[in-house]
Amino acid sequence: MDEQRQEAYLNLINALLSCASNQEINRVFDANQDLIDAGLVQIMVHMGGVFKDKGNNDTADFFINLALQLDNALGLSSSSLQLNFLLQVLRVTEESKGNQEIIYPILQKNLDKLNDNFAQLLHNWVTATLKEVKLEQALRIASTTSILSTLIQRLPWGNRASNLEITITGYEIATTVITQQAFPEQWAEIQNNLGIAYQERIRGERIKNLEIAIRYYLAALQVFTRQTFPEKWAEIQNNLGSTYFYRLFGERAENLEMAIKYYLAALQVRTYHAFPEKWADTQNDMGIAYRERVRGERAENLETALSCFKAALEIRTYETFPKLCADTKNNLGNVYLYRISGERAENLEEAIKNYIAALEVYNVEAFSSEWATTQNNLGTAYFYRIWGKKAENIEASIGHYVTALKFYTHNSSPERWATTKNYLSIAYRERIWGQKTRNLTTAIEYSLSALSVLSYEAFPQNHAITQFNLGVTYQKTKQLLNAYKAFDAAINAVESLRTEIAYGSGIEEDKQKLAEKWNELYQRMVKVCLELDNLTEAIEYVERSKTRNLVELILSRDRHTIFPPEVVVQLDRLRDEIASGQYELQNATAEDPTALAQHLQQLRQQRNELQDKYLPIGSGFQFEPFRSSLSARTAIVEFYITTDKLLVFIITQQTQQPIVLSPDLVDLNKLENWANSYLKAYNNQKSHWQRRLTTRLNLLAKILHLDEIIEPIPTECDRLILIPHRYLHLLPLHALPLAGDSSLFDRFPGGVSYAPSCQLLQLAQTRKRPKFTHLFAVQNPTSDLSYTDIEIETIQSYFNTSNLLKQKRATKEAIDDTSLTSVHCAHFSCHGYFNATQPRKSALILANAELNAAPTQPDTENYLSLGKGGVLNLNKCLTLDSIFTLNLEQCRLVTLSACETGLIDFRNTSDEYIGLPSGFLYTGAASVVSSLWTVNDLSTAFLMIRFYQNLQDGLAVALALNQAQMWLKDLSKGDLETWIEENQLPLKPAVKMGLRRRLYQLEDDAKPFQDPFHWAAFCAIGQ
Repeated sequence: MDEQRQEAYLNLINALLSCASNQEINRVFDANQDLIDAGLVQIMVHMGGVFKDKGNNDTADFFINLALQLDNALGLSSSSLQLNFLLQVLRVTEESKGNQEIIYPILQKNLDKLNDNFAQLLHNWVTATLKEVKLEQALRIASTTSILSTLIQRLPWGNRASNLEITITGYEIATTVITQQAFPEQWAEIQNNLGIAYQERIRGERIKNLEIAIRYYLAALQVFTRQTFPEKWAEIQNNLGSTYFYRLFGERAENLEMAIKYYLAALQVRTYHAFPEKWADTQNDMGIAYRERVRGERAENLETALSCFKAALEIRTYETFPKLCADTKNNLGNVYLYRISGERAENLEEAIKNYIAALEVYNVEAFSSEWATTQNNLGTAYFYRIWGKKAENIEASIGHYVTALKFYTHNSSPERWATTKNYLSIAYRERIWGQKTRNLTTAIEYSLSALSVLSYEAFPQNHAITQFNLGVTYQKTKQLLNAYKAFDAAINAVESLRTEIAYGSGIEEDKQKLAEKWNELYQRMVKVCLELDNLTEAIEYVERSKTRNLVELILSRDRHTIFPPEVVVQLDRLRDEIASGQYELQNATAEDPTALAQHLQQLRQQRNELQDKYLPIGSGFQFEPFRSSLSARTAIVEFYITTDKLLVFIITQQTQQPIVLSPDLVDLNKLENWANSYLKAYNNQKSHWQRRLTTRLNLLAKILHLDEIIEPIPTECDRLILIPHRYLHLLPLHALPLAGDSSLFDRFPGGVSYAPSCQLLQLAQTRKRPKFTHLFAVQNPTSDLSYTDIEIETIQSYFNTSNLLKQKRATKEAIDDTSLTSVHCAHFSCHGYFNATQPRKSALILANAELNAAPTQPDTENYLSLGKGGVLNLNKCLTLDSIFTLNLEQCRLVTLSACETGLIDFRNTSDEYIGLPSGFLYTGAASVVSSLWTVNDLSTAFLMIRFYQNLQDGLAVALALNQAQMWLKDLSKGDLETWIEENQLPLKPAVKMGLRRRLYQLEDDAKPFQDPFHWAAFCAIGQ
C-alpha cells in the first residue's frame, strides 16, 4: 500500500481510539467508507500486536476484535484468521521458548493456514512491526520469528513447499535485526538454516536454489570456524558436500570433487567414536558421491563407495535405525548394480538382495518416494540380471518400473517420471515376450513421453541419454531418418556438455571420460549416415569422435600461427570471458546463474563460429575444405572400429566424397583375435613374437584385405597417410606386404606416414618449419646402450649447431634448464617406457632416474616398478605429463630413438590419442618419429644415421624414414661394412669388436636386418 493510504488508515485508527461508544465508532466508519478494506484489517491486526508488545492488552484486544468484525463483514475471514493465528503462534513460541511439544499441536490443527498467504502475512506483519518498536523488542520479535521458522522447517505435516516458503521468509526477515556484526553466532545459525531450506526448496528453479544454498553455507562458515565451533563447522561441511553433489551449475566432475572434499573435511570432526551417527551419515553421503564420481578409475571409485556404505551400516542397523539402514542398503544395491570388480552375475544378485532388504522398511504409505526409487532400481537390476531366464527377468524389470510409476506422476515428480519412462523404453525395446513390432512401438512412445519433460534446456544429460535410446530404437526399426534426428540431438547435447568443461588441471581427463561414455553414440551415428548414403557426414562424425582433446589443446596453443592477429584478439577475449564466467558458476558467485549460463552458451557459439570460419575442426570439422586441401598425389586411408565392424574410408582430392569400403570386407572377430594374440605374445613371449613377426604380418595383411583397400586409390597418388584407430595404432601397418612380393613402400614411393586423425593432420600442416640446422639431443643417459653414442655423434655432424646432453648430464633438471624454443630437431636416444595402466606416466628414461631400492610406501604417481625389478623415479624422467610443458615452437622433427615410444593407450574408448607422440605434437613438433616395440640398439643406430642422411638430401620425413627402412632391410653384411668405412662412423675398438662378433658367421651377401623386427618398428607421425 502507498504511504498516503497508510497515513489515512492511521488517522482513522486515531479517530477510533478517541471514541467513547459503539455509536461513535459507527459514525467514524460511516464517514470513512472508502477506507474499509483488507488493508485496514491488516493495519488493525498490526496495531493490536504493537499495543500487546507495549503491555496495553485492552487496546490490543479492542483492535483485534474490531478487525475480526470487519473481516467477517467484508468476507475476508480467512485472511484475518490467519493474522490472528500468526499472532497467536508467535506469542506461544515466545512464551514457551520454542517448545516443540506445545507449538506442534497448534500447528497441526491449523495446517490449512500454513500456505503462501501465511508467508506473505508473516513478512508484512513482522516487517511493519519492526519499524514501530525499539531495538530490544525488535530483537525479541526477530528471535521468535527465527525460532518459529526452524519449527516449521522441521514440521513433518502439511504442504512441504509452503512450509519451506514460510521458513525462508521468516529467516530472511529475522536477519534484518540479527546481523553478523551484532549477533554473529545467532546470525550464522540462521545462515546455515537458510542454506538447508534453499537446498530442500521445492518452489523456484532448483538450479538457482542450490546456488543460493551454497552462498548461505559459505556465509555461515565466516563465523562457524573449525577452531571455535568444530561440530557446527563439520555439519556445514557435510551440507556443502550434499549441495555440491546435487549442484546443476558448473561442471559435474568438478562438483563431485568438491562434494568429496567437503565430506572428507566433515569426517575430520565427525569421527566414529565422537559422533557415531553423524559419522555414519557422512560415510553414506560420501559413498553416494564416490559412486557417481567422474574422475579417477571407475572400478576404484565403486570400491570406495562400497566401503563407505558398509562402514555406515556398522551404525545404521535395522534394529536401531531401520529407515537409515534401508537408505544405505538401497545405496549399496546401486553400487553392486554397476560394480566392475568381482563377478557381474553375483554383483547383480547382491544388488537385488539389498533392494529387497530396503523394501522391508520402505512401504508406499510411509516412505512413498523411497519405495518408488527402490522399485525403479529393482527394475534396472532385473533388466541386467544374468541368472535366470532373460525373458522372465525383463518382464520382472517392466513390472518394477510400472510399479514405480504408481508414485512417480507427471505432475508430482516429472523428472523421475520421465526417467522411469526412459527405462521402460529400453526394457520394451529388448523385450522377448509379446509382439516385436508392438514392443518397439511402445518403446518409442515411452521415449517420446520422457522427452516431453527431459528437455535439452532443463536436463541436457538426461536429454542426451533419452535421445540416444530413442535413436537406437528407431535404428532397430529401420526408421533411419528418425534415428539420425535423435542421434543428432543427443550429439548436440553431448557437445554442449563438453564445452562446459573448463580447461585446467585434471579437466582433460573429464573430457576423456565424457567421450568414453558417449563413444557408442558416435559409432551408431556413423552407421546411420552410411545406411542413408551420407558418406561425407559419416566421416565428419568419425572425426568428431577422434582426438578431440589434443585437437583443442593444439588449436589453443597454435592460434597465433593459425589465425589472423585480429581474430586471435577476439578468440582470447572470448576465452577469458568464458573462463571468468565458468569460474563464477563453479564457485557459486554469480548473481544470476541462469542468465550467465545462457550468456556463456552464446559466447561459446561465437568462439566456435569464429574458429570454424578459418579452420573448421573439432565439432565443426568439415570434410570438403579438408579434402580440397590435399595434394593430388596424397591418399588417406582412415580406419574406424565400431562394436561389430571395421570401417575403412579412403580420401583423395580426386573423389568428391570419401570412398567407403564394404563394412563386411574385414572380419572384425578375426582381426581382434589376431591383435590379442600379437599383443599377448609381445608382452609375454618376446622371443616367440620376434621369430614369428613376419608370419604374423603376412596374416594381418590377408585379414585386412590390404590389396582390396589399396585398389580403389588413384594410381597418381604416390603418398599414403594411414589413420589407424584404437589398437591399430600399435601395429606396423606400413610394413604389411602386398600381392606379388610388393609392399606399401613400392606402391607409394612418395612415402607412407601416419596421423592420429584428419584434424591433427590439418593442424600439423599449418606448422611451417623451413629451418633444419639446430639439433638438441639426449644421448645414452643410462650409459648402457652400446651404439647410441655412434648414432648421436654421427647425426650431430649433419647440423650447424647442436646442444647435446650426454650420459650423466642428461637429467630432467638439465632439460628443464634448456631453452628448446629455437630447436629445429630434437633427438632422444635413450630407453623408453610405455605405461599401459597410466599412459600419462609413460616416459623417456633419463640419468639418475632409476632407484637402487623401492620406496617404503607405494606411490604410483611418482614411482614406477619395472619388470626387471628396478624402480623409476618419474620425477626424474621425461613423462608425457612433463612433455606437455615443453615448448618446441620451431621444431620440424622429434625423433624418439627409444623403445615403445609410439605406443598409445588403446584400451580407453574415448578415441583419444594418448602417448608420447601426442605430447610432442602438442609442444609444436610438425613430425614425430617413434617406435612400436622394444628395439635393437645396433640396427636402430644404423637406421637413424641413414634416416638423417636422407633428410640432409632434402627428403620429407616420412620418405626419408621409409627409404632408410628399405635400405636397412636390404642391407647385406658386405654393404654394411663398406657403408661404415665410407661414412667413417666413429666406432670405438670395443664396439668394433662387438660388431664383428655379431656378423662374423654371416656370408657377405647375408642380410642381417631383413627381419621386420629390425626395420619396421619406427613410424612417422604428422606432416
